[in-house]
Amino acid sequence: MAFMEKPPAGKVLLDDTVPLTAQIEASQSLHSHTISTLSLPLPPKKLIGNMEREFIAERQKGLQAYLDVITTHHILSNCELVKKFLDPNSYSVNYTEIALQHVSMFFRSEPKWEVAEPLKDIGWRIRKKYFLMKIKNQPKERLVLSWADLGPDKYLSDRDLQYAVKLLSSCSHPYIYKITFATANESSALVIRPFSEKGTLKDLIYKAKPKDPFLKKYCNPKKIQGLELQQIKTYGRQILEVLKFLHEKGFPYGHLHSANVMLDGDTCKLLDLENSLLGLPSFYRSYFSQFRKINTLEGVDVHCFGHLLYEMTYGRPPDTIPVESFPPAPSVFVVSVLESILTCEALKNGMPTVSRLLQMPLFSDVLLTNSEKPQFKIPTKLKEALKISKECIEKRLTEEQKLIHQHRRLTRAQSHHGSEEEKKKRKILARKKSKRSANESGEEHSAKYSNSNNSAGSGASSPLTSPSSPTPPSTAGTFMNHCSVYLSYVVF
Repeated sequence: MAFMEKPPAGKVLLDDTVPLTAQIEASQSLHSHTISTLSLPLPPKKLIGNMEREFIAERQKGLQAYLDVITTHHILSNCELVKKFLDPNSYSVNYTEIALQHVSMFFRSEPKWEVAEPLKDIGWRIRKKYFLMKIKNQPKERLVLSWADLGPDKYLSDRDLQYAVKLLSSCSHPYIYKITFATANESSALVIRPFSEKGTLKDLIYKAKPKDPFLKKYCNPKKIQGLELQQIKTYGRQILEVLKFLHEKGFPYGHLHSANVMLDGDTCKLLDLENSLLGLPSFYRSYFSQFRKINTLEGVDVHCFGHLLYEMTYGRPPDTIPVESFPPAPSVFVVSVLESILTCEALKNGMPTVSRLLQMPLFSDVLLTNSEKPQFKIPTKLKEALKISKECIEKRLTEEQKLIHQHRRLTRAQSHHGSEEEKKKRKILARKKSKRSANESGEEHSAKYSNSNNSAGSGASSPLTSPSSPTPPSTAGTFMNHCSVYLSYVVF
């Protein structure tokens, strides 16, 4: 099964082999299914003259611009409709049907549960589905069942995976959201948690309803407003504390973002600890895979924390990474933390540790009142298996970063040699070489003619030549020079 977290870095081009009419129809279908509150630059239609060459060329440029906007939008680019549009062969499976099959099989062995309603598209993953659940003898209590397919970073054996997933329900920590039930098999996993009407940290920031689709909630918020300084400090400290706990336990996470943080009163609680065990790609993978210094899961967690802190502060994600300048913040201490994670210098030098962030002024004076003692016992054998799995995940990340780096170098070289300035330089160089070759050939012919006359005057035998038809000048040098220039152009 082909896994594709996001369209590859760089420009996604329209396919010249597909008729433009088909591309337009597909784009219109994609546009009509996208959340209407988001303005997308779909080029206008034309009833009369829509087959004219100029209009088709203009229309294709417009469609390319439309595609560029979608593929550079972090949430839209992960949308199922977009991925099916760009790569229909890899996304032809109906995962809702597969999820229903697995959930139905689960209910046969666990009859005390039943589905209240499907929670359609509340998450961003294509291969993860959600259902609102209830217990038959406790009909008022609501729970959420999540089903997920295994991902490309699944390195645990089936036996270790099943054991590790079941172990999650025994984890007790003041900043980890409680798991009611968890199970896994050789192809997928199923986890049940209590349903929270308050929703996630992202719901708080975007003032969204938890049951609404992911695109509707977060793609184009009506009002952009960050959290209060005290909320930023408290929530940030709580999240850092739980990351430190997981790192010390040797448990890989790598999936921090604001929609994976549940709110319980004034307390943040981490969600989806199972994601790394199942090998699922991170929400921010398309960002940190571009920077070779972020090559450990601890570094990934810190980088993701930078995104989350920015979102809490400004009410929206950063426009680009790295961030060149930060808007005014509630405190200079917020900016100093963001600068240590999201600036160009930080990304070149590497991420600070979680312990270092906890010592920074923004978080060091936060008092945590929760007295619950953390408990998460991981057997030695499983801990060793988790360590090997973590190393494999980091190795694949490093290899991906290397490929992206090589692709960028090649793209820069091609862009440089394809520029108008470089083309002019090569033309001037070719003309100079051509003139030099012609001059050298002329001088060579003159020398031969002079030697011939000298030989005739001295009585030495020489081949008979006609004065009206002199020996033609050699063109081999000129031809080879032109070939070398052409080949050098083709290679670059």
